[in-house]
Amino acid sequence: MGYDCVLIDSHTKDELLDGINQSILYEVRAEIYGCCVKLLTDSRPVRDRFAENFFFASQSIRSHGRLYVLHDATFPENTVRYDPGSKTVFLFNMTYYGWVKSIALGLCGDILEDGHGIASCHGACLDRNGEGFAIIGMSGAGKTTQTYGFLLDPAIRVIADDWFFFRIFPDAALAYSSEKNFYIRADLAAAWPEFEPLMARADFDEEGRAIVDLRYAIGKGRIFPLTTLRRVLILTIDGDRAYRRVTTDEALSILEENQYFNPHLLVKNDYKAEIRREYYRQLLDRVEILTVARCETPGETQELLRTIVRGHQRL
Repeated sequence: MGYDCVLIDSHTKDELLDGINQSILYEVRAEIYGCCVKLLTDSRPVRDRFAENFFFASQSIRSHGRLYVLHDATFPENTVRYDPGSKTVFLFNMTYYGWVKSIALGLCGDILEDGHGIASCHGACLDRNGEGFAIIGMSGAGKTTQTYGFLLDPAIRVIADDWFFFRIFPDAALAYSSEKNFYIRADLAAAWPEFEPLMARADFDEEGRAIVDLRYAIGKGRIFPLTTLRRVLILTIDGDRAYRRVTTDEALSILEENQYFNPHLLVKNDYKAEIRREYYRQLLDRVEILTVARCETPGETQELLRTIVRGHQRL
């Protein structure tokens, strides 16, 4: 079960605010790639996870966007309302923290793509020897599993495991991190037992996930704030070939058909479709693009991906 984001106007936003008892709310400001997002919630666990998930922003900084996460019996589970004018999101009765943090990132994406020339990508971004590569793809293809498989290699650094922002420059595309700490699944160690010590110290929620400081597992020096993107890997569940190079137009078609593999884009209209298409076209023009089919086991898929990233495979 997912959620539907319903757009509202400023009048409806004001009506919702009038019904909220502001005195019972916890408040946290987070800095997400230069955006100040103010969380207001009646849930202490949500407050704690959010504060651990993102970088702290000073309480004196005015927010660029607001996120109300509340329990209210008059709304169904996982109700999301968004006023694009004031950049205010209301989340009622959310059953999964992962959607809270993804909507916060989607809010920043909405802010940045309109006025700052910065785009969002729902995927992982890693770096090897100063060259960045993104891992994106459909749900179930193994993006997260393969991302952490890469991190067993000391030569790999991580920028993001789930969401990054990118900017286009004349001769390159730069990718930037979005989160301080990562939200991981409890079953990660089933694929990669080396992460078992990290799992042992994690505080898992009811969904079997936890915010963890990956620095304990791989070291501070392997968490990077940015990289130059050189390659985009699109993971698929199946395919005629294990891997193949694709053109910008082919890749853009795949991305558009799958809503950029991002269910957390808050606004979807003709204007947004146009600017996203242009952002991604410019990105894809600057990188090598491959589709990679998932193998029978995570280990086999990881071996193929490492070979491609190291440049040993003839493409």
